[in-house]
Amino acid sequence: MTVEFDFIIIGAGSAGCVVANRLSADASKRVCVIEAGGSDDGLRVKIPAGILSLYGNPNYDYAYVGVPQSELNNRSIPINRGKVLGGSSSINSMIYIRGAKEDYDEWVSLGCDNWAYSDVLPVFKKLECNRLNQSSDYHGFNGELLVDKPQDPNIVSKMFVEAARHQQIPTNDDFNADSQFGAGIYNVTQDKGQRFSSYSAFLKPVKDRKNLTIMTKTQVIELIIDSAKRVTGVKVIQNGVFKTISCKAEVILCAGTIDSPRILLSSGIGPSIELAALGIESKVNLPGVGKNLRDHIDGMITVRSSSNKTLGLSVFNLPSMLAAPFKYAFQHKGMLSTNYVEAGGFARTKFSPSQADIQFHFVPGYRSHRGRLVEYGHGFAIHTCVLRPKSIGELTLSKDTSGYQVNIDNQFFTDSDNLDAKTLVEGIKVARSIFSDSVFDKVRGDEVLPGLAIQTDEEILDYLRAEALTVYHPVGTCKMGVDKMAVVDPSTLKVSGIQNLRIADASIMPTLIGGNTSAPSMMIGERAATMITT
Repeated sequence: MTVEFDFIIIGAGSAGCVVANRLSADASKRVCVIEAGGSDDGLRVKIPAGILSLYGNPNYDYAYVGVPQSELNNRSIPINRGKVLGGSSSINSMIYIRGAKEDYDEWVSLGCDNWAYSDVLPVFKKLECNRLNQSSDYHGFNGELLVDKPQDPNIVSKMFVEAARHQQIPTNDDFNADSQFGAGIYNVTQDKGQRFSSYSAFLKPVKDRKNLTIMTKTQVIELIIDSAKRVTGVKVIQNGVFKTISCKAEVILCAGTIDSPRILLSSGIGPSIELAALGIESKVNLPGVGKNLRDHIDGMITVRSSSNKTLGLSVFNLPSMLAAPFKYAFQHKGMLSTNYVEAGGFARTKFSPSQADIQFHFVPGYRSHRGRLVEYGHGFAIHTCVLRPKSIGELTLSKDTSGYQVNIDNQFFTDSDNLDAKTLVEGIKVARSIFSDSVFDKVRGDEVLPGLAIQTDEEILDYLRAEALTVYHPVGTCKMGVDKMAVVDPSTLKVSGIQNLRIADASIMPTLIGGNTSAPSMMIGERAATMITT
């Protein structure tokens, strides 16, 4: 069965939904969006606190697991990515962060002209509908993406901000303005306490356009490439049936940092030596496909407290738990309105005196010391990540009886000067200094992880090797640039050597921005759409 469209967009995630909205605005063009996941129409997606039921859930999450990490005691790290309309913007913590000015200016220094902060800021503003009356120098008010504060931040989240101020980390009311430095309550992509994903903002409002087809639960197998190096179609499987979808104009790959390179490699676009080893015919030799993988490595401090001011499951908290559904239904407040990481911020270690090099995600509830998503009792926790890691990993394919599988190797803590490890050790120490402040005396409890017995740099590093994870911000596996490892042209986002194939997602980032990656991915989607339509 063959169906033809002008544009085929692979992936309805943060970037793909933006691209689909813009391209389908031209009623003369037939647009198809292919999404491997299903509907986002469920309470666990809509209600912020439902995030705990999304991670690892095969109905919403690819739930990848990386290869054993040599510098992390050979542990395999979970890598959660959204498998649903909205992609990872439908399962993330809804934090609206763009990254620092310096991040985008660095891209220009790497050969990505017209990707400076001055180039991308107008795009961020165009997409945004800011409900906080923040400065018009940095924010937009007429876009589709709703940006607000959490409806009912926990009192302990506010305590974190105060404690950070006492430790010379100033209160920052807008991390997307002049400076990231400081602590505060995060802006979130929510609508009156309900998740507002990229799908909610950009694709759902236009889903009934007659020229737009949205295919869900449809897995892309490979691209069909003719002898003229042109993508003529896409092979997919839907409900166990193989189909071919033909393309008249362009294919835009928005499948994300993991799946975009997977699709390229399985289609014969990538390092020819690796493809030959897998028995895949090389269509275009691009050695950078799957390389340059970067992510934010993260360490956690978790405290067990007896105070029911913190979020938690307990007998003492039973009245709040019973009232939560009603409070959320009628006021959009209470326990169910939390995105858990309500507060956080950016700080500097001794290794970066002029620019923030660590980010905090504060949780006003007990984070399990055993890796569970839900744990009985109360407490609070802080995640600390290395903002601009030097360690660079890769994604490759392997073959088994079921087909091609992705191997995700972050290669955490493998940078030559060990700066990532040293920075995260310092980050844990900064986080501890915040928790030591007298503000937390009202809810103070026992530090369960790493535990107060862990004090020296060597002991903290050993703890991180045993427990560090990622905060799920992978980028870079199809980077734009001008060097031999570049996969796409910065001026067009076209894949080198292919006439009508573009990539628009976080995989094109040449470096990892300092912050959460959902909003930057939407910006990339908007820029790609503009390149196509102008």
